[in-house]
Amino acid sequence: MQSKGLGCHVEKMYNERQGGGDDVARVITKITRQKRNEERYNIYLDEKYAFSVDEAIIIQYGLTKGKSLDEMAVGEIAFDDEVSRAYNRALSFLAYQMRSEHEVHQKLLKAEFGEAVIQEAIQKLTRLGFLNDETYATALAETKKRTSKKGPKAILQDLKQKGIDPKLQQEVVEAFSEEEQLSMAMELAEKKVRQEQRKTPSQIKQKVQEFLVRKGYSFSIVQQVLETIVIQPEEDEWTSLIDLQGEKVWRKYSQKYEGYELRMRVKQALYQKGFPAEVIEQYIEKREQE
Repeated sequence: MQSKGLGCHVEKMYNERQGGGDDVARVITKITRQKRNEERYNIYLDEKYAFSVDEAIIIQYGLTKGKSLDEMAVGEIAFDDEVSRAYNRALSFLAYQMRSEHEVHQKLLKAEFGEAVIQEAIQKLTRLGFLNDETYATALAETKKRTSKKGPKAILQDLKQKGIDPKLQQEVVEAFSEEEQLSMAMELAEKKVRQEQRKTPSQIKQKVQEFLVRKGYSFSIVQQVLETIVIQPEEDEWTSLIDLQGEKVWRKYSQKYEGYELRMRVKQALYQKGFPAEVIEQYIEKREQE
């Protein structure tokens, strides 16, 4: 909630006007610095507290004791003071990290600044180089690539969430070359393969495909990666894998089936998991002899 500034006092000043003139001028009789915020000053008109403003507004309008202000001037000061407050609030928000124009806009809306004030503050921030969606979008994309190795689709979603213009979104991801995508996707795939050593080659490739799709890579990139990956377990590795996965399958179907039906059910289940036919036959024969 923004504190009560000049804008909150304009209507009050109108209600206190005496007489029926269209524009009653009043004189600044005192200016005092606030105790809790030394960058804001209280302005007194005709010996009565009227409003408070930032130090920058004091300087901008040359507010000094004895200066006369009509209602139009007060309104202009009120607006510029709100812009100054919104600008300073945005600067504090930007001090922690880069933000998009949309994020700053939403932050100021939540602080209950008016739309016109927000637009003025954003224009000032942009003019002074504190806000630049093109720079921000490029930096965000590079960060997502470097830290998370995200693909174009995921980066597009991130940019959309930050309120980046759709045209700029496309320009940013189009700069993401296919060569770079392949390199990053392969790195992710290799890591995934190492994590899934207890699965069959077909299971591993399925995991890799699902993982890369979630990371935002296109079907074309995913297919190129899958075609490049070579996973060929040794004979003893196949035995270890089928002993591990076959136990669960055998236990499941042996509760309902036996003989030929059990053999077929287990064989089908293990084949779907990517085990070679000869490895499956050896496993079933071993289980039947137990």
